Amino acid sequence: MPAMYKVRPVHSAGVLAEHLPTCMYPLPNLHRGPGAAAPPQEEVDPSLQALESRQEEILKRLYELKSAVDGLSKMIQTPDADFDVTNIIQTDEFSPLTTNGADLDLMLGKDYGALKDVVINANPSLPPLSLLVIHSLLCERYKILSAVHTHSSVKSVPENLLKCFGEQTKKKPRHEYQLGFTLIWKDVPKPQMKFSIQTMCPIEGEGNIARFLFSLFGQKYNAVTSTLIDSWVDTALFQLKEGSSKERGAVLRSMNAALGKSSWLVGNELTVADVVAWCALQQTGTANTAPANVQKWMKSCENLAPFSSVMKLLK
Repeated sequence: MPAMYKVRPVHSAGVLAEHLPTCMYPLPNLHRGPGAAAPPQEEVDPSLQALESRQEEILKRLYELKSAVDGLSKMIQTPDADFDVTNIIQTDEFSPLTTNGADLDLMLGKDYGALKDVVINANPSLPPLSLLVIHSLLCERYKILSAVHTHSSVKSVPENLLKCFGEQTKKKPRHEYQLGFTLIWKDVPKPQMKFSIQTMCPIEGEGNIARFLFSLFGQKYNAVTSTLIDSWVDTALFQLKEGSSKERGAVLRSMNAALGKSSWLVGNELTVADVVAWCALQQTGTANTAPANVQKWMKSCENLAPFSSVMKLLK
């Protein structure tokens, strides 16, 4: 075989040093002996350090909370789990709905004098009666600028729903009102509410919106009372309003037992649980077959103007 071109050996001493290019910047030799300079250490990102410190602080707080909960769990005895909550409810901090103690700026945030607007989308095929009752209650407490509109997704709305807030005539400048309340009849699967159009995700569901609106009265409850109220609201919506006839019967029996101990579902003052439960009974058509205590309670609700005004919408 004929010989190919020859290549100069590169392993002889001094060859690499003689032919190193000089056009590039030099780099330190990583293969030097023990006396060689150590490569520079990378700098740690300050944001990463702050994140690690925050994580350590959160883990520390979680550990402290876990220790506190473990300590409290040892203080609770099993026989006391079925304690009677009546005394706790009686000592709760109820504030009558007719007082003017609540401050909307504290609850909704101060917006430099701008009117806070609550905007609710609801389907006219299943009007949220509880929200209409609470609107009437709020009108007794605050100066509310109310309005009803119809979205293009809805072909027609009954006349009584278009006038569910009564004859609304703007008699005052907008800045003289405390709260704006706008109801839009729209083709939506469930009621939706916003009070900060630009920054807030919508609150969905009649029960959640009712809880929010009722909180504007500024009533304060302890943990037990708040839990009972939430339980009755969910029971009214998911079992009484949407449940089977068997579930409705069980709810009516529970309501009858609770109303045998107090004038209202929770304690001796009207709460959002009464509003939602009353509206659910009206919409399901089970009001006439309710037990005695429930019938008496319903009459107490209907003696209040906000409830009686909503009853006209059912006719």
